[in-house]
Amino acid sequence: MHPKDLPIPQLGDKPENTRIAVAMSGGVDSSVVAALLDYQGFDVVGITLQLYDHGLATAKKGACCAGQDIYDARKVADKCGFPHFVLDYESRFSERVIDDFVDTYLNGQTPIPCVKCNQEVKFKDLMKAAQDFGAVRMATGHYIQSSYINSKAYLYRGLDQQRDQSYFLFTTTQEQANYLLFPLGGLRKNDVRELARFFGLVTAEKPDSQDICFVPQGKYSDLIIKKRPDALKLGDIIHIETNEILGQHKGLVHYTVGQRKGLGLPGGTEKPLFVIKLDSKNNCLYVGDEAYLSKKDVFIKDLNWLGDTDITNKTSMPIMVKVRSTREPKQAHIIRCDENFWKITLVETEKSVSPGQAAVLYDFHKQERLLGGGWIVDAQ
Repeated sequence: MHPKDLPIPQLGDKPENTRIAVAMSGGVDSSVVAALLDYQGFDVVGITLQLYDHGLATAKKGACCAGQDIYDARKVADKCGFPHFVLDYESRFSERVIDDFVDTYLNGQTPIPCVKCNQEVKFKDLMKAAQDFGAVRMATGHYIQSSYINSKAYLYRGLDQQRDQSYFLFTTTQEQANYLLFPLGGLRKNDVRELARFFGLVTAEKPDSQDICFVPQGKYSDLIIKKRPDALKLGDIIHIETNEILGQHKGLVHYTVGQRKGLGLPGGTEKPLFVIKLDSKNNCLYVGDEAYLSKKDVFIKDLNWLGDTDITNKTSMPIMVKVRSTREPKQAHIIRCDENFWKITLVETEKSVSPGQAAVLYDFHKQERLLGGGWIVDAQ
């Protein structure tokens, strides 16, 4: 892969007169985006966010926006010769992402902090900062494709299906989509690594970040307990069919819908039991046979809609939907229930649909196109 083989964004002016801000996390993807745009002649400004305490961040190897990552982003900028700025967003990240993460778990739901980070910090506050720097666009290293028709951006799944990040960008508004650039959407990961080697970037062989960036060693329960010590309150484990109390759970934060192992129940049950529901109001954990995990109706709130069709009326519309980032889109219909709630009816049932997760929508006919999505509040 050679950068000359890649298209140059057409932004209505000469590249040297066009400033693009690049959100640089310190990883290989955003580093390549910055180096590529600089190579193509654009006036690049790199921006890195310090999102949480460096002591906590550096304790987790490979964490996004940690101390080492900020240093790596600056090294890339210095090598390419464009300015680089670090913005302290620690307090707002803590309030909007970490606190939301903790509260969502305590409400018996399973959060997606990467979506909240994009929604509340990177595609809101960071875009505002990019505009303050005079940038006509902001580029990121996300694996998602975009195309423009009459100045309107249409978003599509990334070419590399193993890296596609459209699920995590479902809250992107049309205004934001029109401002953003995703240069890696049509590339595969090995192509990106090859470009990083071509540019001689310090991040060329850097491992990808794993798990949740602000949780050291991936132990999210430790973070929750530290911030909310009462999260370890014991409660009943109840069979969802018989209402029989089978034992005691060690705090709802330790469980997710679909979980089988680690329930701590006495042996001897005829069938394996799975977590079916977390009742935070009564501090109860409901378990049952695997069949109880299958759901056909999914209810969502706060729909972000990027489609061309008006679906505000109560008319059913065919769509494709993903209820987990690792699953392929499935056929379904969506219909509005009231002002802020929507019902998605799947053609085939899905297992382990969890409140707090997202139902991400794609076009029924052009199945690669992202139409938005909403937050799951219930499933039946």
